[in-house]
Amino acid sequence: MGDHFSTSIVSVAIAAAMLGAAVSFPATRVSAQAPAPPGTSLKTPWGEPDLQGIWTEEFDTPLQRPARYANQEFFTEAQRQEMDKQRAAHYGDDPRQERGSATDVGGAYNTSFLTIKRAGSRTSMIVDPPNGRMPPQTPEAQRAAAADREFYLALLQATDTCKNKGAVCAGGKYDPTISPRFSEQPPRYHAGNVARLNRSDGPEDDGLADRCLRSGLPEFGSLFGGSFRRIVQTPGGISIFYDVNQGQGWQRNIVMNGSPHLPAGIHQWFGDSRGRWEGDTLVIDVTNFSPKTEVFGSRENLHLVERWTRTGPDTLAYEALIEDPTAWTRPWTIKQDFARQSDAENRIYYEPRCIEGNFGLPGLLHGRRVEERLFAEGRGPDPRTKDAVGAVQSVATDPLN
Repeated sequence: MGDHFSTSIVSVAIAAAMLGAAVSFPATRVSAQAPAPPGTSLKTPWGEPDLQGIWTEEFDTPLQRPARYANQEFFTEAQRQEMDKQRAAHYGDDPRQERGSATDVGGAYNTSFLTIKRAGSRTSMIVDPPNGRMPPQTPEAQRAAAADREFYLALLQATDTCKNKGAVCAGGKYDPTISPRFSEQPPRYHAGNVARLNRSDGPEDDGLADRCLRSGLPEFGSLFGGSFRRIVQTPGGISIFYDVNQGQGWQRNIVMNGSPHLPAGIHQWFGDSRGRWEGDTLVIDVTNFSPKTEVFGSRENLHLVERWTRTGPDTLAYEALIEDPTAWTRPWTIKQDFARQSDAENRIYYEPRCIEGNFGLPGLLHGRRVEERLFAEGRGPDPRTKDAVGAVQSVATDPLN
């Protein structure tokens, strides 16, 4: 877990580009909803706090605090201006390398495709622990992550990427012998949101984004296309529609009737959300996550306590306590500040629009079978020696990381 966890946590569709850390730069503020007239109560007609509207973060804040800011919770104005200046200098950057190379073809995106934001006031979304960093993983989680990494590297070992000591082979070593582990199943379900295994034996070998899937909560933001949520309230019910990344939208319904969580054996992709009001704050308790989701080492034992509070006509405060005693040594807390967007000038899609995976993924699987057949006939290289992972990564430098 390096410093590259930010609002720009990246999920890239089947076009096959992946940026580990990306550049953001200044832009004009998105048109916000007109302020409510003086004296207007921020309540629904039936008397509940009114959280409705389209909301987004208009500034870029890293998830984890860069080490150089230590215990500094907020940037100074001078620091923000300097970061915006540095970021603006990267506008138009194209991180792809030699034209015609695998990296060039796999790069796919330059900064023209990225969400444009200024630096936020906070040095990190994480506010607890006080150092703005994720707490250490438990020994159990470390062992699981190490097993995942060992398998990942085994499938890469015979490629030129490892031979040339590429970044994605860090911790591994080159061995021209094909790993016998190519025929194995991963140690556990391969849920990496942007990770890919160096084979295409089945859909699960590719990242969730390649299948136009989204791992879901907690939602920290997105590099491509931003991250929006529309909150809709009815008497006794609340729904939140998320429009994130490249059209990998989804929705969640908050159960508000005081009923208990689903039985422990029932797991859902976005968990089971049970809400209640504490004064003007919506508190949502989320459990029952699927083991096929993955949040920095946490899976089915993930537990969230979210707090949504309307702080003004156009502002919404969000806080989430994130815990899993099997993944981290202690709970941790994030905060985000959302601004309301114009209902007239913005639209939010209620169903996923990312469909590339429906067409591209079968092509990847078929292409691998063709390569295997050609190799068996002596008409091509062993596809297990070709890097289908490192060649699709492009990394740019962001002063926030």
